[in-house]
Amino acid sequence: MSFEQEELIRTDIHAFLRQHEQKELLRFVTVGSVDDGKSTLIGRLLHDAKGVYEDQLKDASTLTEEGEVAIDFARITDGLQAEREQGITIDVAYRYFSTPRRKFIIADTPGHVQYTRNMATGASTANVAIILIDARLGVLQQSRRHAYIASLLGIPHLLVCVNKMDLADYGQERFTEITDDFRAFAGKLAFESVTYVPISALLGVNIIRPSDRTPWYDGPTVMQFLEEVPIARNEDAEAFRYPVQYVLRPNLDYRGFAGQIASGVIRKGDAITALPSGKTSRVRAIDTYDGELEEAWAPMSVTLRLEDEIDISRGDMIVRTDALPEVSRSFEANVVWLSETPLDPGKSYLIKHTTRYVRTSIEAVRWKVDLETLDQLPTESLQLNDIGRLQLTAHRPIVFDPYAENRTTGAFIIIDTMTNNTVGAGMIQRTGDETGAEVTGDAQQPRSGVSQRERVARLHQQGAVVWFSGLPASGCSSLAYAVERLLFDRGYLAAVIDSKDAPNDASRQLVTDPELVADQARRFADTGLIALCAVDADRRDDRELARVAAGSERFFEVHVCTDEATCSTRATLGTHRDVASVAVTWEAPANPDVTVDLAATELDRPARAIVAALEERGWLRARD
Repeated sequence: MSFEQEELIRTDIHAFLRQHEQKELLRFVTVGSVDDGKSTLIGRLLHDAKGVYEDQLKDASTLTEEGEVAIDFARITDGLQAEREQGITIDVAYRYFSTPRRKFIIADTPGHVQYTRNMATGASTANVAIILIDARLGVLQQSRRHAYIASLLGIPHLLVCVNKMDLADYGQERFTEITDDFRAFAGKLAFESVTYVPISALLGVNIIRPSDRTPWYDGPTVMQFLEEVPIARNEDAEAFRYPVQYVLRPNLDYRGFAGQIASGVIRKGDAITALPSGKTSRVRAIDTYDGELEEAWAPMSVTLRLEDEIDISRGDMIVRTDALPEVSRSFEANVVWLSETPLDPGKSYLIKHTTRYVRTSIEAVRWKVDLETLDQLPTESLQLNDIGRLQLTAHRPIVFDPYAENRTTGAFIIIDTMTNNTVGAGMIQRTGDETGAEVTGDAQQPRSGVSQRERVARLHQQGAVVWFSGLPASGCSSLAYAVERLLFDRGYLAAVIDSKDAPNDASRQLVTDPELVADQARRFADTGLIALCAVDADRRDDRELARVAAGSERFFEVHVCTDEATCSTRATLGTHRDVASVAVTWEAPANPDVTVDLAATELDRPARAIVAALEERGWLRARD
């Protein structure tokens, strides 16, 4: 704090507070690999800028063997017990300080790859990213990962601090080697500016004041950069975006829409459009706790009253009619995967976009990024800390701008509907169709929130269709029920579809049409069950239709080849069809998966053979 500020505090505290409120606010985040010195840099910044409280300073101070006081600057920000025990940052730590020129909010983020998701959280609102690189180790993969994420999150300015220069003898050649290496990588990123500075966070070299230990360096210090980097926004140039958080209706004469302005400016009388409905009106009043305003701008929280009674609910967005965003169900987004459970494209997720929750399906995983080369690699899923491009389809239209244009309306988080955990952070790039046109038409059919992978994990089995083919009275139904019993005894779930079980003619028609039976069996298999079909399908073409309807990759055919004479004898004892007339046109399976003869064989042995074949296919998994 300068002498002028201290004097102002003593003489006019209110003037000092007004001056403080009017200072420009800079949010910055420190990123980089583990043990590169991020927490030490922030501790040094806070200490040298006199932003550390006495109790914090005392807690971070220790006595050396020589009796001198030494400050562990990393302890100023590492507040968790686990952080101090392990000597690493785990959670995001926020610290605040100010200088005569600006106010600052610092996010100290973890460097370990396990906590990349925490780093992404801390960087999501920053104006500047400071990345630290250990002068001894050079540019590491985690350094590249964090720089890429910072660029992906739309942070405009990057300050690259080559730290621990004291351990590299303050060598200019080493500094140049590292900056050249990083410059080749950073040239592929979307930063507006990249600045390089050699520092020693521990010794305070080039942190607040220039150091004579690096006479070959004539650039800004860390503090000079933070105080001078341009961050001013032109609110009038930004499109007005107002996600509605709440509808206020205290009485019949008042209806207001409360929320926080995400971007832009709104004035009384402005023409607005409510999305996604497209209804229009004008702003009648802008209300706050302190009274009405003539205009409001981001990030103010206000209540808007309109001239017309139009239907607007939480999750809708109010925009100025002269600058409309995109409205679509289909869009593509870059996603940072935050969960130890991999992305499962087969299930649907919730996304929270502004103030709206929408169920969303993953239509495609386009690629993931190789963080060494920034190449786009083909993939079918995303693992923890992967960064990739997804094509998504929401079940209701969402209102958005590309993330590069608006960091609020272009961002969303992905939520697992089963665990309610946040599993991904997304940045919208464009609409899903190449033209960028609005997607119209009926809402997409909802997709199950449970994927095939989850069903297999829960049931320890793959959904499948087992089709039993044979002459009337050959024993197909009896074998199907024997297999069902054996599977159940082993802890698996199966269901028999048997034409003789039909309670009436209408039901019998449903279970004697092979294609309809196959469709019903497919539905069973989709839920993870094993459908055991013992129905009349005399022609080979009928059974091939059933295979196609059910899905050939999970269709299993059993030929019960009991001879005609045995079948005829059995048929006279029951309600089977006439065996002789059926045998004339009956076509045996060309390539069955299993063939069994039930003329004299007990059911147990063929049932076990079928179950063994299902295990060999991998459709039955070992149970704990």
